[in-house]
Amino acid sequence: MKNENVIPKIIPVMFAFFTMGFVDLVGIATNYVKADFNLSDTAANFYSVMVFLWFLVFSVPTGLLMNKIGRRKTVLLSIIVTFCGLCIPFVIYNNVSMFVTFSLIGLGNTLMQVSLNPLLANLVSGKKLPSYLTMGQFVKAIASLIAPIIATQAVIHYGDWKLLFPIFAVISIVAVIYLFFTDIKELPIEGKPSTFGECFRLLGNGLIFCLFFGILVHVGIDVGVNITSPKLLLERAGMTLAEAGYATSIYFMFRTLGCFAGTFILAKFSAQRFFVISTFTILVGVLGLFFSFDTLSIYVCIALIGVGNSNVFPIIFSRALMYMPSRNNEISGLMIMGISGGAVFPVLMGIASDNLSGQIGAVIVLTVCVSYLVFLITKLKTIQPARE
Repeated sequence: MKNENVIPKIIPVMFAFFTMGFVDLVGIATNYVKADFNLSDTAANFYSVMVFLWFLVFSVPTGLLMNKIGRRKTVLLSIIVTFCGLCIPFVIYNNVSMFVTFSLIGLGNTLMQVSLNPLLANLVSGKKLPSYLTMGQFVKAIASLIAPIIATQAVIHYGDWKLLFPIFAVISIVAVIYLFFTDIKELPIEGKPSTFGECFRLLGNGLIFCLFFGILVHVGIDVGVNITSPKLLLERAGMTLAEAGYATSIYFMFRTLGCFAGTFILAKFSAQRFFVISTFTILVGVLGLFFSFDTLSIYVCIALIGVGNSNVFPIIFSRALMYMPSRNNEISGLMIMGISGGAVFPVLMGIASDNLSGQIGAVIVLTVCVSYLVFLITKLKTIQPARE
């Protein structure tokens, strides 16, 4: 198959990557839910827990499921679960229904993150795979970018930000139908499936634990900025929520540009050097938020964080695989479970903001997160393939 014209089969897979980006609507949705139900920062940010908790619980079981039913069927299941979550707010809109919505979107995204990349690997050769994976991440980022724009325009023109959900739900149906009627011959899955025990035993290795925690922190920054940036504009620049929602789009726009640029930069520069540059770019952006009290300066800081955080995950992930290549199944499971950092740090940001009566609390937590990435620089220098 890999010698055939695979473009007709690539298109429905890219549609699936687009639906993967729906998970990032949690940022703008959390801010609207907070306003609609008059919630505290702690309570509002707890919605992110319902999205990212599933990465901790279901990453490895999804791999086992994929071995039984196949990659394409697992991706189809993931989009259907996501679709169910997207339908709920337009039918029932209250605290409980939104918890269910975010739970289903998070569960669907977990299924998709584990199964979609291996599905793509069935269609393209080894040399072309990295570029197609980058294309998939770029398509995913488009969904992340337009979600707050759609919500804002829905408020401005129709007075209801929840129109975002049926729009994305319709796209999900198109993705399911397109992929269902696309015949993809799947290659056998090599290697023994990972188990929870095998994954967690690896955390006893100091370097693996450091890299795992690096993924937790990276996703914590990603989701934290996604949720906090509109609140900063509300608090410091006096914007309306509809106006402040564009901050999330600014973040994802620069994150997308950073990801695109990273594919070329990493071809010429070492991953270690690029990680240093990326980390200090995030640090400058986060520290700038302590002193930014106008719209432009906040946007600049958000853009810096977006660019800096765009390539942290692939660098950490690849270094983990290089360190212990014969345990790639277990390493991959751990790194995907690290995405559950999106369930931890936003809650800490909400608690800090409530206790300090302002978003300065969230900025302090972000500073702690990026400080860990600075510490991780020294660890990445020591990583060499392990003797196994």
